[in-house]
Amino acid sequence: MVATNVKAETMSLMDKRTSLEAEMNAIITHLTQPGAPGLSGNLIDSEGFPRSDIDIPAVRAERRRLEELRNDHKEVTEKINQNIQILHSARLGKSPFKNSGNDEGSDTQTSTAVDTLASTPGQNVLLRQNPNSMDVDVLVSRPFAMVDEIADASPAVEDGLQLGDQILKFGNVEAGDDLLQRLSSESQSNLDRPIPVVITRQGTVVNLTITPRTWQGRGLLGCHFRIL
Repeated sequence: MVATNVKAETMSLMDKRTSLEAEMNAIITHLTQPGAPGLSGNLIDSEGFPRSDIDIPAVRAERRRLEELRNDHKEVTEKINQNIQILHSARLGKSPFKNSGNDEGSDTQTSTAVDTLASTPGQNVLLRQNPNSMDVDVLVSRPFAMVDEIADASPAVEDGLQLGDQILKFGNVEAGDDLLQRLSSESQSNLDRPIPVVITRQGTVVNLTITPRTWQGRGLLGCHFRIL
């Protein structure tokens, strides 16, 4: 029963996260369209006056809302990961969820819960099949960065990266400290060489290959990552 409740809660959280991501992407698209100030661009002109070509109060409101959504997304993702770990532990027999009077049914229930979550799009779960058994190891992964700016005709765009994509793995970079510096170093050390990248887009895990290279614009990718 407990595993069923955790599963139901997690499915609800996944729906909520998908909704958050859709709203975040809509705001990002609006703020980064041609002529818009971007996610952190100046709201004053070169002479120090408020820009007359944009609705400044609306831009500020959208930026505040985006920050709120990012915080909510982080909390929801953490809770999803905790629940999946609980279900996976229960499946392996490490949880007190199992009913001693009905061990077999409880184990089947938790196993089904984990399998259902693992096969559901809209969440960041990577699967690895163990060749020596029929068990599936659930590896929970959280995005550590998001593409919040991207230039047209840039290497990032040409190789399939999109605004709002969330980075799970970028070459050898997965998580930790000094992420922006490590992302930059990873690109520079792989100039003109393909880098395997794993992202989550609209809740779905996507594998890409991106090649840092010189082009007419700035940087080797032509995009900016925001650390989550």
